[in-house]
Amino acid sequence: MIRYIYDSLLEWKVLENRKPMILYGARQVGKTWLLQEFGKREFKNVLYLNFDTNRILHKFFGDNISPEKIISLLCAHFSQEISPADTLLIFDEIQECQRAKDSLKYFNENAPEYHIAAAGSFLEITGGKFPVGQVNELTLYPMSFYEFLDALGEVHTLKLVKQLDFSSISALADKFTELLKIYMFVGGMPEAVKTYVDTKDFTVVRNIQEGILNNYKNDFARHINASDIPKVHMLWDSIPVHLAKEKKKFIYKEIKIGGRSSEFENAMEWLVNTGLVYRIEKITTPKIPLSGYKERDFFKLYMLDTGLLAAKALLDISAVLMPGNPVFHEFKGALTEQYVLQELKLNKNFPLYYWGNDSGKAEVDFITQYKNEIIPIEVKASINTKSQSLSVYMDKYRPSQALRISLKNYGKDNLLYSIPLYLIGSLFEIINN
Repeated sequence: MIRYIYDSLLEWKVLENRKPMILYGARQVGKTWLLQEFGKREFKNVLYLNFDTNRILHKFFGDNISPEKIISLLCAHFSQEISPADTLLIFDEIQECQRAKDSLKYFNENAPEYHIAAAGSFLEITGGKFPVGQVNELTLYPMSFYEFLDALGEVHTLKLVKQLDFSSISALADKFTELLKIYMFVGGMPEAVKTYVDTKDFTVVRNIQEGILNNYKNDFARHINASDIPKVHMLWDSIPVHLAKEKKKFIYKEIKIGGRSSEFENAMEWLVNTGLVYRIEKITTPKIPLSGYKERDFFKLYMLDTGLLAAKALLDISAVLMPGNPVFHEFKGALTEQYVLQELKLNKNFPLYYWGNDSGKAEVDFITQYKNEIIPIEVKASINTKSQSLSVYMDKYRPSQALRISLKNYGKDNLLYSIPLYLIGSLFEIINN
C-alpha cells in the first residue's frame, strides 16, 4: 500500500542536517510496516531493533551510550557490518528503553551520518523524553481517502482529483460518493483497508476493526493507573453518543452524574496523548492567533478513525450504503464530521477549533487559520446545505472566504466555496488556487 508520508521520509534521508527520526502515531496505524518498507526500498541493509520483544538489546544501551560503542556491539551481536550510508537502523518500541532514547542525542551530535528511525507505542505518555532539538519528527495517521483510493487501484480516478478537473469530477460524483461511503465504513486503519482490498467482505473488515478496538481496551489496562481505567472507558465509550447529537459539545455530566473535568483530567490527557482521541476546542472570538482565544472547558471529542467510530457505534454496512436508511440518517452527520476532521488533521498548516456564539444557538463545525486568514468550515452530510449557523458567523465577522463541505459539486457563491466531501484531500491546493 502507498502511504503519502513516504515522500517525507525520502526528504529526511537526504537532508544535509539530518537528525534521528521519531515517527509518532497511534497504535496500529502502520508505523513499523512503513519504516521496514522504507528500509527495504531505499537502503541496502535494514537493522531492526525491537526493544519490547528483544530485551537483550537493552544491555547494549547501558552506561556507555556513545555511538561508537553501540554500533560495535550491534555489529558483533548481529554479525554484520553497519554502513552509515547504506543501512537503516530502526529502533522500534523505543519507549521500552530510555537509554536508547538518550542515545539519539549523541548520534545526532557525534555520528549524524547514521540513518536512525525510531517508533513505538504511546511515545507521548511513557516515561522519559526524547532529547530536545536533537531529533526530526513525523506523525503517521490512519490512511486518508486518497490513500484508500490508491489501495483500491483507482489510479484514473485519483488522476482527475489531483488535476482538480472539476467538470470530470462532477460527472463522476455518484462514483465518488459510493467510494466515500465505503471508506467511511472501512476507515483508514491499514489492516482494515488491506482486508477490504483483498476480500471486499465488510463482515471480515468489521472483525478486524473490533479486534483493534479490543486491543485498545487491553492497552487501557496495561498502561493506565488502576484508578483511571474506568474513567478512560467512560470517556472512550461516550464519543459516539456525543457525536450523534446535533450539538456535539462534550459534557462530563452526560457520562456520569455529577461528573467534573477535574475528575477526568488524567484520563482525558491519556486518550489525547496516545492519539486515540482528538480534542477540538471552542473559540468565541475568531482572531489571530486562534490558540489565544480557545476555551479549554468547551470542546468536542473525535476518534482517530471513521471506520473505528462506525464499529464502535455498531453501524452496519447496510445502513451506510442503503439510500434513505434511517439508522444512517441519524448518525451520518457524526460520521461525516469525523471524516472531515481526519482529513484536516493530515495537514499541519490547519490548526483546528470550532466556533460557537455566546448563546449557544449557533455553531460552526471547524475554524482554521491559514496564513493570515481565519476560515470557517461548515460540514454537511448531503447536498442539503442550508446552515443558519454559518450565516450567523458570516454576518457577524465578514470573513474573506468560507468553506462549505458537502456532497454538492464544487462551486462558489460570493465568498462561500462549496467543496465536495471527497475532495478534502485537495483542500490545501484549492485554497491556494
